[in-house]
Amino acid sequence: MFAPPKRPAHYKLSRAASGFPAFGPAKGDSTRARGLLNETETVEAVSGSAAPGAGPSVETQSIDTIRTLAMDAVQRAGSGHPGTAMALAPVAYTLWMRHMRYSPRDPAWFGRDRFVLSAGHAAILQYAVLHLTGFDLPLEEIRNFRRAGSCTAGHPEYGHVDGVETTTGPLGQGVANSVGMAIAEAHLAAVFNRPGHSIIDHRTYVICSDGDLMEGVSYEAASLAGHLGLGKLVWLYDDNRITIDGDVDLAFSEDVRRRFESLGWHVQSVGDANDLAALDAALEGARGAEDRPSLIIVRSHIGYGAPNKQDTAAAHGAPLGDEEVRLTKEVYGWPAEPPFLVPDAVRGHMGRQVRRGEKLAAEWGERFERYRAEHPETAAELERRIRSDLPGAWDEDLPSFGPDDDPIATRAASGRILTALAPRLPELIGGSADLSGSNNTLIDSPNFSKDAPEGRNLRWGVREHAMASVANGLVLHGGIRPYIATFFTFTDYARPSMRLAALMGLPNIYVMTHDSIGLGADGPTHQPIEHLASFRAMPGVVLLRPADPEETVEAWRIAIERRAGPTILVLTRQKVRHLERAAGAARDGVGRGAYVLRPEPGPLQVVLLGTGSELQVAVEAAGVLETGGVSARVVSFPSWELFRAQPASYRDEVLPPGVPRVAIEAGATLGWTEWVGPDGAVIGIDRFGQSASAADNFTRFGFTAEALVARALDTLAAEGPA
Repeated sequence: MFAPPKRPAHYKLSRAASGFPAFGPAKGDSTRARGLLNETETVEAVSGSAAPGAGPSVETQSIDTIRTLAMDAVQRAGSGHPGTAMALAPVAYTLWMRHMRYSPRDPAWFGRDRFVLSAGHAAILQYAVLHLTGFDLPLEEIRNFRRAGSCTAGHPEYGHVDGVETTTGPLGQGVANSVGMAIAEAHLAAVFNRPGHSIIDHRTYVICSDGDLMEGVSYEAASLAGHLGLGKLVWLYDDNRITIDGDVDLAFSEDVRRRFESLGWHVQSVGDANDLAALDAALEGARGAEDRPSLIIVRSHIGYGAPNKQDTAAAHGAPLGDEEVRLTKEVYGWPAEPPFLVPDAVRGHMGRQVRRGEKLAAEWGERFERYRAEHPETAAELERRIRSDLPGAWDEDLPSFGPDDDPIATRAASGRILTALAPRLPELIGGSADLSGSNNTLIDSPNFSKDAPEGRNLRWGVREHAMASVANGLVLHGGIRPYIATFFTFTDYARPSMRLAALMGLPNIYVMTHDSIGLGADGPTHQPIEHLASFRAMPGVVLLRPADPEETVEAWRIAIERRAGPTILVLTRQKVRHLERAAGAARDGVGRGAYVLRPEPGPLQVVLLGTGSELQVAVEAAGVLETGGVSARVVSFPSWELFRAQPASYRDEVLPPGVPRVAIEAGATLGWTEWVGPDGAVIGIDRFGQSASAADNFTRFGFTAEALVARALDTLAAEGPA
């Protein structure tokens, strides 16, 4: 199972049992005036252990505690975003106290509702709520917001704080992640629920901002969610009319309600974020819209209560200032000192979520035991998938390839491999961005849809960015292992989400075909050049560029077995030959990142390194060199990252120090010096390609045996006599 640093085992089934007070939606507390606070509510006796007295309700105190924690934390950090947290404190309170199902003591409980703060700049809002509702987040971490060594980063980071379901900050990503979580819930419910046993039955809630809805990925994701009718997905849109540059009207004037209605969403509006009764009603209305996702447009006031900064950009991305914090607390009727004040009444009130959550998780665990008793095999399979364990003999049906087989493209080999894996790994679900036939990613299953949520083929349409971000949500939800595909050059549309997958350590599988100028006549717009180098530079990624079908089998094996970080399979459009190698060489060698494909026939003089389709050029060149009396070794180099992780002894065994090296790869040469050394040579391409056949492109740009032989001889000559 995958588990990022500082996080316990990602998913577990709760068996805890505990009682809790009766739970139900509270009556609305509408004591706040609309817009800027103009009353002088007082909090009586809130310091130390005293009770609130006759001041405002404990709900109002709780909301103001969230607000003041946000102000104080940002002020102490010297940076941050207080305004949104101040505005949305009532929204977060209503959601976490009255509607969401979760267990602070069992944060990975599988039956929980998921919450995504897509407006990640408001991280302190989530941290404050997590602290107050009893998650393992001490007040000291709130005090150390944004500081080195603290788990309370400036934007929420998955794996750092229990209750944070995904890393957000780049706007639009969280809302798209949430679509993946909702797809996962719908699919798992269709596969595992049985009559009388609704084991999978939870919702995904999101707080999003104007900025989220301006980002293109949010439109792609919202369009897909509406098309799929994801009825358990709820976005709460913070309509505060302010961006960093000023009023939102500077750049955003569309009718959001009509846009989402046209996308097939159920849309409601709440005129004031402080109206708890209206928020309650809207959330209940969303629950009733079972056939489509819901958007709740919440009109809020950024920096709520700040007498000089409310409803201005000054409240967005900087501390309010000591004097403004003091004045705002005065407006709230809150003591100016001490900072980070949490009244005992608030701690007791919001802390009741611990007992409530324990009971919810325990009740779910009891239902699961009844489910297990009636459906033991199905229950065992669900548990396996929650744990992310691989089933026994999962790779038993992988195809085998050999040198006597006809040439095929590695993308075609990948399609055959995926077809073999799909029945053995029912958690595999995915597809291509409208290129299924080209990427070879369809499996024997229905298409996932609102009428067939058990389907495993995801039809993404031409939505590469959402595809990658939604895939992150699928993994984060649990029980699903997604694969996604497109042309390698179109990763440019998906890169932000792929980067976040790497940052979170998610084991996504990316099937990227049409990997070079070998794509041919579609031309330079479709021919990747810099892409290999760019992903090799991305931390946490393992990129594999297999040379033939046998290496492609092993690349898939690595991708399936990885549990930390994404794997990119970079595959050819054009056919490649099946290369000769020692028995078992690919199985062991691909997993090590590089291995000797063709040993030198005599005392080693030069090493030829290659990846992908160019490895066969290296084999041909070695043969030519041998006839000329030069002893060359050919090294297959499918993965820099895996080879870099090997012991120095193995690396020196494959690439003996002091022996000249020449590499060949149809991509940018950047980075190859690490492997060929300062005196080695690289045949690559550092310009854009052209519209021509694959054969013409490889010849024109020097990816031929003749060119490689010449470069090898030049390198040997430059080295001088031994």
